[in-house]
Amino acid sequence: MSLSLLFLSSKLFLCLCLTLFQHHVTFSASNPTGLTLRAVLDDSPNSPLYLIENMTIAERIERFIQVTNAKDNYLNLNARVGPDKSNSLSRVVMARDGLFYSVWLLIGSQGQEVKLLMDTGGGLTWTQCQPCLNCFPQNLPIYDSRASTTYSTLSCDHPLCQVEGSLYTCVDDLCIFVHNYHGGLYTTGVASLETFYFPMDPSTALTFHNLVFGCSRDSRNVVFQDTELSGIFGMNMMPDSLMSQLSSFTNFRFSYCLVPFPDLIPHTLVLRFGDDIPLLPPERVKTTMFVHAPYLYNYYVNLVTISFLNYRLGFPPSQFQLREDGLGGCFVDSGYLLTAIEDNYVGGVNAYDVLMDLFTAYYESNNLRRTTDPSGLDMCFERPNDFNNFANLTFHFDGEADYFVPPQHLHIFQQDHFCVAITRGRYATVLGAWQQQNKRMLYDVGLGRLQFADENCAND
Repeated sequence: MSLSLLFLSSKLFLCLCLTLFQHHVTFSASNPTGLTLRAVLDDSPNSPLYLIENMTIAERIERFIQVTNAKDNYLNLNARVGPDKSNSLSRVVMARDGLFYSVWLLIGSQGQEVKLLMDTGGGLTWTQCQPCLNCFPQNLPIYDSRASTTYSTLSCDHPLCQVEGSLYTCVDDLCIFVHNYHGGLYTTGVASLETFYFPMDPSTALTFHNLVFGCSRDSRNVVFQDTELSGIFGMNMMPDSLMSQLSSFTNFRFSYCLVPFPDLIPHTLVLRFGDDIPLLPPERVKTTMFVHAPYLYNYYVNLVTISFLNYRLGFPPSQFQLREDGLGGCFVDSGYLLTAIEDNYVGGVNAYDVLMDLFTAYYESNNLRRTTDPSGLDMCFERPNDFNNFANLTFHFDGEADYFVPPQHLHIFQQDHFCVAITRGRYATVLGAWQQQNKRMLYDVGLGRLQFADENCAND
Protein backbone atom coordinates (compact mmCIF):
# COMPACT_ATOMS: atom_id res chain seq x y z
CA MET A 1 0.00 0.00 0.00
CA SER A 2 1.33 3.45 -0.89
CA LEU A 3 2.19 6.05 1.71
CA SER A 4 -0.70 8.26 0.60
CA LEU A 5 -3.24 5.43 0.89
CA LEU A 6 -1.92 4.46 4.32
CA PHE A 7 -2.27 8.08 5.41
CA LEU A 8 -5.86 8.17 4.15
CA SER A 9 -6.83 4.91 5.85
CA SER A 10 -5.32 5.97 9.17
CA LYS A 11 -7.18 9.28 9.00
CA LEU A 12 -10.50 7.52 8.34
CA PHE A 13 -9.85 5.24 11.32
CA LEU A 14 -9.07 8.23 13.53
CA CYS A 15 -12.21 10.09 12.46
CA LEU A 16 -14.40 7.01 13.02
CA CYS A 17 -13.03 6.38 16.51
CA LEU A 18 -13.30 10.02 17.53
CA THR A 19 -16.89 10.19 16.31
CA LEU A 20 -17.78 7.21 18.49
CA PHE A 21 -15.91 8.60 21.51
CA GLN A 22 -17.61 11.98 21.24
CA HIS A 23 -21.04 10.31 21.12
CA HIS A 24 -20.40 8.35 24.32
CA VAL A 25 -18.05 10.44 26.46
CA THR A 26 -20.07 12.80 28.65
CA PHE A 27 -19.15 15.62 31.00
CA SER A 28 -20.85 16.73 34.21
CA ALA A 29 -20.35 20.54 34.07
CA SER A 30 -21.46 23.19 31.59
CA ASN A 31 -19.17 24.87 29.04
CA PRO A 32 -16.25 22.51 29.68
CA THR A 33 -13.88 23.93 27.05
CA GLY A 34 -11.08 25.00 29.40
CA LEU A 35 -9.01 22.91 31.74
CA THR A 36 -5.81 23.57 33.67
CA LEU A 37 -3.61 20.89 35.24
CA ARG A 38 -0.85 21.90 37.64
CA ALA A 39 2.39 19.97 37.75
CA VAL A 40 5.70 19.72 39.56
CA LEU A 41 8.90 18.00 38.48
CA ASP A 42 9.51 14.68 40.11
CA ASP A 43 12.69 16.20 41.57
CA SER A 44 10.58 18.63 43.60
CA PRO A 45 9.53 17.89 47.18
CA ASN A 46 5.84 17.58 46.19
CA SER A 47 6.47 14.65 43.87
CA PRO A 48 6.03 10.97 44.77
CA LEU A 49 9.30 10.31 42.91
CA TYR A 50 11.27 12.92 44.88
CA LEU A 51 14.96 11.93 44.90
CA ILE A 52 16.86 15.19 44.88
CA GLU A 53 18.22 14.90 48.40
CA ASN A 54 20.10 11.75 47.45
CA MET A 55 21.25 12.74 43.95
CA THR A 56 23.87 15.13 42.65
CA ILE A 57 23.12 17.29 39.60
CA ALA A 58 25.23 14.96 37.47
CA GLU A 59 23.35 11.91 38.76
CA ARG A 60 20.00 13.56 38.03
CA ILE A 61 21.07 14.37 34.46
CA GLU A 62 22.41 10.84 33.98
CA ARG A 63 19.06 9.46 35.16
CA PHE A 64 17.14 11.68 32.75
CA ILE A 65 19.37 10.59 29.86
CA GLN A 66 18.83 6.92 30.68
CA VAL A 67 15.06 7.45 30.63
CA THR A 68 15.34 9.39 27.35
CA ASN A 69 17.28 6.49 25.81
CA ALA A 70 14.57 4.08 26.96
CA LYS A 71 11.94 6.23 25.23
CA ASP A 72 14.09 6.35 22.08
CA ASN A 73 14.05 2.54 22.05
CA TYR A 74 10.28 2.48 22.53
CA LEU A 75 9.63 5.01 19.75
CA ASN A 76 12.04 3.20 17.44
CA LEU A 77 9.89 0.10 17.85
CA ASN A 78 6.66 2.06 17.25
CA ALA A 79 8.07 3.71 14.12
CA ARG A 80 8.34 0.31 12.48
CA VAL A 81 4.83 -0.91 13.33
CA GLY A 82 2.13 -0.72 10.66
CA PRO A 83 -1.44 -1.18 10.51
CA ASP A 84 -21.60 25.68 35.82
CA LYS A 85 -17.94 25.69 36.46
CA SER A 86 -17.04 27.64 33.37
CA ASN A 87 -14.29 29.64 35.11
CA SER A 88 -13.07 26.80 37.34
CA LEU A 89 -9.69 25.19 36.91
CA SER A 90 -8.73 21.59 37.43
CA ARG A 91 -5.52 21.32 39.44
CA VAL A 92 -3.96 17.89 39.26
CA VAL A 93 -0.55 17.27 40.79
CA MET A 94 1.84 15.85 38.20
CA ALA A 95 5.51 14.91 38.23
CA ARG A 96 7.96 14.84 35.35
CA ASP A 97 10.56 12.10 35.01
CA GLY A 98 12.24 12.82 31.65
CA LEU A 99 9.88 10.34 30.04
CA PHE A 100 6.64 10.97 31.92
CA TYR A 101 4.48 13.35 33.90
CA SER A 102 2.42 11.75 36.65
CA VAL A 103 -1.23 12.77 36.89
CA TRP A 104 -3.42 12.41 39.98
CA LEU A 105 -7.08 11.61 39.43
CA LEU A 106 -9.97 9.52 40.73
CA ILE A 107 -11.68 6.74 38.77
CA GLY A 108 -14.82 4.64 39.18
CA SER A 109 -17.96 4.98 41.28
CA GLN A 110 -15.88 4.53 44.45
CA GLY A 111 -13.58 7.44 43.50
CA GLN A 112 -10.43 5.30 43.60
CA GLU A 113 -7.30 7.46 43.77
CA VAL A 114 -4.72 6.70 41.07
CA LYS A 115 -1.50 8.35 39.90
CA LEU A 116 -0.49 7.76 36.29
CA LEU A 117 2.71 8.57 34.45
CA MET A 118 1.84 11.07 31.73
CA ASP A 119 3.33 10.31 28.32
CA THR A 120 2.91 12.79 25.48
CA GLY A 121 4.10 10.03 23.13
CA GLY A 122 1.69 7.40 24.47
CA GLY A 123 -1.85 6.49 23.40
CA LEU A 124 -3.87 4.20 25.64
CA THR A 125 -4.20 5.24 29.29
CA TRP A 126 -3.93 2.24 31.61
CA THR A 127 -3.79 1.43 35.29
CA GLN A 128 -3.38 -1.76 37.31
CA CYS A 129 -6.67 -3.48 38.14
CA GLN A 130 -7.90 -6.11 40.54
CA PRO A 131 -8.31 -9.01 40.10
CA CYS A 132 -4.66 -9.04 39.11
CA LEU A 133 -2.62 -11.91 37.68
CA ASN A 134 0.77 -10.28 38.02
CA CYS A 135 0.73 -6.78 39.53
CA PHE A 136 3.83 -4.79 40.42
CA PRO A 137 3.95 -3.29 43.93
CA GLN A 138 2.42 0.20 44.25
CA ASN A 139 1.94 2.35 47.34
CA LEU A 140 -1.69 3.30 46.64
CA PRO A 141 -4.47 0.68 46.69
CA ILE A 142 -4.94 -1.05 43.33
CA TYR A 143 -8.13 -0.07 41.52
CA ASP A 144 -10.74 -2.85 41.70
CA SER A 145 -13.06 -2.84 38.69
CA ARG A 146 -15.46 -5.21 40.49
CA ALA A 147 -16.25 -2.51 43.08
CA SER A 148 -17.22 0.13 40.51
CA THR A 149 -20.76 0.37 39.18
CA THR A 150 -19.59 2.66 36.33
CA TYR A 151 -17.08 0.14 34.96
CA SER A 152 -17.71 -1.85 31.79
CA THR A 153 -15.61 -3.69 29.23
CA LEU A 154 -15.11 -2.51 25.65
CA SER A 155 -17.08 -4.52 23.13
CA CYS A 156 -15.24 -6.60 20.57
CA ASP A 157 -17.38 -4.76 17.99
CA HIS A 158 -15.69 -1.48 18.88
CA PRO A 159 -13.46 -0.08 16.06
CA LEU A 160 -10.38 -0.31 18.29
CA CYS A 161 -10.79 -4.10 18.37
CA GLN A 162 -11.38 -4.32 14.62
CA VAL A 163 -8.03 -3.00 13.36
CA GLU A 164 -5.59 -5.70 12.28
CA GLY A 165 -2.09 -5.27 13.65
CA SER A 166 -3.11 -2.93 16.48
CA LEU A 167 -2.46 -3.55 20.18
CA TYR A 168 -6.07 -4.76 20.59
CA THR A 169 -7.50 -8.19 19.86
CA CYS A 170 -10.70 -10.04 20.75
CA VAL A 171 -10.22 -13.06 23.02
CA ASP A 172 -13.19 -14.96 24.51
CA ASP A 173 -15.52 -12.00 23.78
CA LEU A 174 -13.19 -9.59 25.59
CA CYS A 175 -11.23 -6.80 23.90
CA ILE A 176 -7.68 -7.46 25.13
CA PHE A 177 -4.77 -5.04 24.82
CA VAL A 178 -1.12 -6.02 24.84
CA HIS A 179 1.53 -3.30 25.14
CA ASN A 180 5.20 -4.21 24.70
CA TYR A 181 7.82 -1.50 25.30
CA HIS A 182 11.21 -1.98 23.65
CA GLY A 183 12.98 -1.35 26.95
CA GLY A 184 11.23 -4.39 28.45
CA LEU A 185 8.06 -2.98 30.03
CA TYR A 186 5.09 -5.19 29.23
CA THR A 187 1.45 -4.82 30.19
CA THR A 188 -1.74 -6.56 29.15
CA GLY A 189 -5.36 -6.52 30.25
CA VAL A 190 -8.91 -5.69 29.24
CA ALA A 191 -9.84 -2.60 27.23
CA SER A 192 -12.53 -0.95 29.32
CA LEU A 193 -14.76 2.08 29.95
CA GLU A 194 -14.85 4.05 33.20
CA THR A 195 -15.62 7.43 34.78
CA PHE A 196 -12.63 9.70 35.45
CA TYR A 197 -12.68 12.56 37.99
CA PHE A 198 -10.13 15.41 37.79
CA PRO A 199 -10.10 17.25 41.15
CA MET A 200 -10.24 21.05 40.95
CA ASP A 201 -10.29 21.65 44.73
CA PRO A 202 -11.00 19.51 47.82
CA SER A 203 -14.75 19.51 47.14
CA THR A 204 -15.14 19.75 43.34
CA ALA A 205 -14.03 17.64 40.38
CA LEU A 206 -14.47 17.64 36.62
CA THR A 207 -16.17 14.36 35.69
CA PHE A 208 -15.85 12.49 32.38
CA HIS A 209 -17.90 9.34 31.79
CA ASN A 210 -17.19 6.38 29.52
CA LEU A 211 -13.52 7.02 28.83
CA VAL A 212 -11.63 4.20 27.17
CA PHE A 213 -8.72 2.94 29.29
CA GLY A 214 -6.73 -0.20 29.85
CA CYS A 215 -7.53 -2.32 32.91
CA SER A 216 -4.12 -3.98 33.30
CA ARG A 217 -4.02 -7.44 34.86
CA ASP A 218 -0.40 -8.34 34.11
CA SER A 219 2.56 -5.92 34.03
CA ARG A 220 6.29 -6.73 34.04
CA ASN A 221 9.62 -4.87 34.12
CA VAL A 222 7.96 -1.66 35.33
CA VAL A 223 10.44 1.12 36.17
CA PHE A 224 8.05 2.97 38.52
CA GLN A 225 7.10 0.10 40.83
CA ASP A 226 7.15 0.68 44.61
CA THR A 227 5.81 4.24 44.11
CA GLU A 228 2.27 5.64 44.11
CA LEU A 229 2.15 5.28 40.33
CA SER A 230 0.04 2.55 38.75
CA GLY A 231 0.07 3.10 34.98
CA ILE A 232 0.36 5.57 32.09
CA PHE A 233 -1.68 8.65 31.06
CA GLY A 234 -1.49 8.84 27.23
CA MET A 235 -1.58 12.22 25.46
CA ASN A 236 -0.48 11.72 21.85
CA MET A 237 -2.75 11.88 18.77
CA MET A 238 -3.84 8.23 18.75
CA PRO A 239 -7.62 7.78 18.82
CA ASP A 240 -7.48 6.00 22.19
CA SER A 241 -5.40 8.71 23.92
CA LEU A 242 -7.09 11.07 26.36
CA MET A 243 -6.03 13.97 24.15
CA SER A 244 -8.24 12.53 21.39
CA GLN A 245 -11.08 11.30 23.60
CA LEU A 246 -11.48 14.69 25.30
CA SER A 247 -11.11 16.67 22.08
CA SER A 248 -14.70 17.94 22.07
CA PHE A 249 -14.12 19.42 25.54
CA THR A 250 -10.65 20.89 24.90
CA ASN A 251 -10.96 21.91 21.22
CA PHE A 252 -7.91 19.74 20.48
CA ARG A 253 -5.61 22.31 22.11
CA PHE A 254 -3.12 22.11 24.97
CA SER A 255 -0.23 24.23 26.14
CA TYR A 256 2.55 24.40 28.70
CA CYS A 257 5.47 26.65 29.63
CA LEU A 258 8.50 24.99 31.24
CA VAL A 259 10.22 26.99 33.97
CA PRO A 260 14.04 26.88 33.76
CA PHE A 261 15.37 23.77 35.44
CA PRO A 262 17.39 25.61 38.13
CA ASP A 263 14.15 27.31 39.25
CA LEU A 264 11.88 24.27 39.21
CA ILE A 265 11.76 23.52 42.92
CA PRO A 266 9.77 26.64 43.99
CA HIS A 267 7.48 26.62 40.95
CA THR A 268 4.77 24.37 39.56
CA LEU A 269 4.23 23.47 35.92
CA VAL A 270 0.85 24.17 34.35
CA LEU A 271 -0.67 22.10 31.58
CA ARG A 272 -3.55 24.05 30.02
CA PHE A 273 -6.33 22.96 27.67
CA GLY A 274 -8.84 24.72 25.41
CA ASP A 275 -10.05 28.14 26.50
CA ASP A 276 -7.69 28.26 29.49
CA ILE A 277 -4.70 28.71 27.18
CA PRO A 278 -3.52 32.33 27.25
CA LEU A 279 -3.40 34.30 24.00
CA LEU A 280 0.09 34.41 22.55
CA PRO A 281 1.42 37.88 21.67
CA PRO A 282 1.10 38.16 17.86
CA GLU A 283 4.36 40.08 17.55
CA ARG A 284 6.31 37.23 19.14
CA VAL A 285 4.44 34.04 18.24
CA LYS A 286 5.87 31.67 15.62
CA THR A 287 3.74 29.07 13.84
CA THR A 288 4.64 25.86 12.02
CA MET A 289 2.36 23.09 10.80
CA PHE A 290 2.37 19.50 12.00
CA VAL A 291 3.54 16.79 9.62
CA HIS A 292 1.19 13.79 9.61
CA ALA A 293 1.95 10.25 8.54
CA PRO A 294 0.17 6.91 8.99
CA TYR A 295 0.70 5.08 12.28
CA LEU A 296 2.85 7.89 13.68
CA TYR A 297 0.98 9.93 16.26
CA ASN A 298 3.73 12.08 17.77
CA TYR A 299 3.91 15.81 17.15
CA TYR A 300 6.08 15.95 14.02
CA VAL A 301 7.09 19.27 12.45
CA ASN A 302 9.12 20.10 9.35
CA LEU A 303 12.65 21.08 10.39
CA VAL A 304 14.25 22.81 7.38
CA THR A 305 17.76 23.33 8.74
CA ILE A 306 19.76 24.51 11.78
CA SER A 307 21.92 27.56 12.43
CA PHE A 308 25.05 27.38 14.57
CA LEU A 309 26.07 30.76 16.07
CA ASN A 310 23.66 32.40 13.60
CA TYR A 311 25.39 30.70 10.63
CA ARG A 312 22.80 28.76 8.63
CA LEU A 313 24.06 25.25 7.90
CA GLY A 314 23.65 23.85 4.41
CA PHE A 315 21.90 20.59 5.20
CA PRO A 316 20.20 18.98 2.17
CA PRO A 317 16.40 19.41 2.01
CA SER A 318 15.85 15.73 2.86
CA GLN A 319 18.04 15.76 5.99
CA PHE A 320 15.23 16.06 8.55
CA GLN A 321 12.30 14.81 6.50
CA LEU A 322 10.14 11.92 7.64
CA ARG A 323 10.90 8.89 5.48
CA GLU A 324 8.47 6.27 4.17
CA ASP A 325 9.82 3.61 6.55
CA GLY A 326 8.72 5.78 9.52
CA LEU A 327 12.27 6.83 10.39
CA GLY A 328 13.71 10.32 10.31
CA GLY A 329 11.73 13.50 10.73
CA CYS A 330 11.59 15.81 13.73
CA PHE A 331 9.04 15.92 16.52
CA VAL A 332 8.54 17.98 19.66
CA ASP A 333 8.35 16.00 22.90
CA SER A 334 8.51 17.34 26.44
CA GLY A 335 9.09 13.77 27.59
CA TYR A 336 12.64 13.89 26.24
CA LEU A 337 14.90 15.79 28.61
CA LEU A 338 17.49 16.68 25.97
CA THR A 339 17.19 17.37 22.26
CA ALA A 340 18.29 14.45 20.09
CA ILE A 341 19.72 14.92 16.59
CA GLU A 342 19.39 11.92 14.28
CA ASP A 343 22.78 10.31 13.77
CA ASN A 344 21.91 8.21 10.71
CA TYR A 345 23.40 9.12 7.34
CA VAL A 346 20.90 10.82 5.04
CA GLY A 347 22.21 11.63 1.58
CA GLY A 348 25.72 10.97 2.85
CA VAL A 349 25.40 13.47 5.73
CA ASN A 350 25.19 12.72 9.45
CA ALA A 351 23.57 15.77 11.09
CA TYR A 352 24.64 14.82 14.62
CA ASP A 353 28.29 14.44 13.61
CA VAL A 354 28.19 17.76 11.74
CA LEU A 355 26.93 19.61 14.81
CA MET A 356 29.36 17.92 17.20
CA ASP A 357 32.26 18.77 14.88
CA LEU A 358 31.18 22.41 14.93
CA PHE A 359 30.99 22.48 18.74
CA THR A 360 34.42 20.85 18.93
CA ALA A 361 36.01 23.28 16.50
CA TYR A 362 34.43 26.30 18.17
CA TYR A 363 35.38 25.49 21.76
CA GLU A 364 38.84 24.20 20.90
CA SER A 365 39.45 27.45 18.99
CA ASN A 366 38.77 29.14 22.34
CA ASN A 367 41.48 26.94 23.92
CA LEU A 368 39.03 24.88 25.96
CA ARG A 369 39.98 21.31 26.77
CA ARG A 370 37.72 18.28 26.38
CA THR A 371 36.67 16.42 29.51
CA THR A 372 34.18 13.75 30.54
CA ASP A 373 30.99 13.86 32.57
CA PRO A 374 29.25 11.08 34.56
CA SER A 375 26.08 11.73 32.56
CA GLY A 376 27.67 10.19 29.48
CA LEU A 377 27.10 13.22 27.25
CA ASP A 378 29.45 13.21 24.24
CA MET A 379 30.61 16.82 24.21
CA CYS A 380 32.00 18.28 27.47
CA PHE A 381 34.69 20.88 28.14
CA GLU A 382 36.54 22.32 31.10
CA ARG A 383 35.16 25.74 32.03
CA PRO A 384 37.61 28.54 32.82
CA ASN A 385 36.23 31.11 35.27
CA ASP A 386 36.53 33.94 32.75
CA PHE A 387 34.88 32.16 29.78
CA ASN A 388 31.29 33.09 28.91
CA ASN A 389 31.23 33.04 25.11
CA PHE A 390 28.98 29.99 24.69
CA ALA A 391 27.39 28.85 21.44
CA ASN A 392 23.72 29.03 20.47
CA LEU A 393 21.50 27.24 17.96
CA THR A 394 18.43 28.12 15.91
CA PHE A 395 16.05 25.50 14.58
CA HIS A 396 14.43 26.74 11.37
CA PHE A 397 10.98 25.21 11.05
CA ASP A 398 8.73 25.47 8.02
CA GLY A 399 6.75 28.72 7.84
CA GLU A 400 9.75 30.87 8.80
CA ALA A 401 9.28 29.74 12.38
CA ASP A 402 12.76 30.26 13.83
CA TYR A 403 13.22 28.60 17.21
CA PHE A 404 16.19 30.18 19.01
CA VAL A 405 17.97 28.21 21.74
CA PRO A 406 20.14 30.49 23.92
CA PRO A 407 23.39 29.25 25.47
CA GLN A 408 21.88 28.63 28.92
CA HIS A 409 19.37 26.18 27.41
CA LEU A 410 21.84 24.58 25.00
CA HIS A 411 24.36 23.52 27.66
CA ILE A 412 24.41 21.89 31.08
CA PHE A 413 26.73 23.73 33.43
CA GLN A 414 28.63 22.08 36.27
CA GLN A 415 31.00 23.73 38.73
CA ASP A 416 34.19 23.24 36.69
CA HIS A 417 32.93 22.09 33.29
CA PHE A 418 29.96 22.17 30.91
CA CYS A 419 28.38 19.83 28.36
CA VAL A 420 26.42 20.35 25.16
CA ALA A 421 22.86 19.24 26.00
CA ILE A 422 22.29 17.22 22.82
CA THR A 423 22.16 13.45 22.45
CA ARG A 424 22.22 11.02 19.55
CA GLY A 425 18.85 10.27 17.96
CA ARG A 426 18.88 6.70 16.77
CA TYR A 427 15.98 7.13 14.41
CA ALA A 428 14.70 10.73 14.51
CA THR A 429 15.40 14.28 15.64
CA VAL A 430 13.55 15.36 18.79
CA LEU A 431 13.19 18.82 20.32
CA GLY A 432 13.40 18.03 24.03
CA ALA A 433 12.41 19.73 27.27
CA TRP A 434 15.80 21.28 28.08
CA GLN A 435 15.55 23.33 24.88
CA GLN A 436 11.91 24.24 25.63
CA GLN A 437 12.65 26.17 28.81
CA ASN A 438 11.01 29.60 28.99
CA LYS A 439 9.00 28.89 25.83
CA ARG A 440 5.22 28.93 25.66
CA MET A 441 4.38 25.80 23.62
CA LEU A 442 0.86 25.54 22.15
CA TYR A 443 -0.19 22.31 20.43
CA ASP A 444 -3.21 23.27 18.32
CA VAL A 445 -4.03 19.82 17.00
CA GLY A 446 -7.39 20.89 15.60
CA LEU A 447 -5.73 23.39 13.27
CA GLY A 448 -2.73 21.12 12.72
CA ARG A 449 -0.14 23.54 14.02
CA LEU A 450 2.44 24.18 16.71
CA GLN A 451 2.86 27.71 18.05
CA PHE A 452 5.61 28.94 20.36
CA ALA A 453 6.86 32.18 21.88
CA ASP A 454 9.54 33.23 24.36
CA GLU A 455 8.02 33.72 27.80
CA ASN A 456 8.94 33.97 31.45
CA CYS A 457 7.41 30.69 32.52
CA ALA A 458 7.74 31.49 36.23
CA ASN A 459 4.74 33.81 35.77
CA ASP A 460 2.51 31.10 34.28
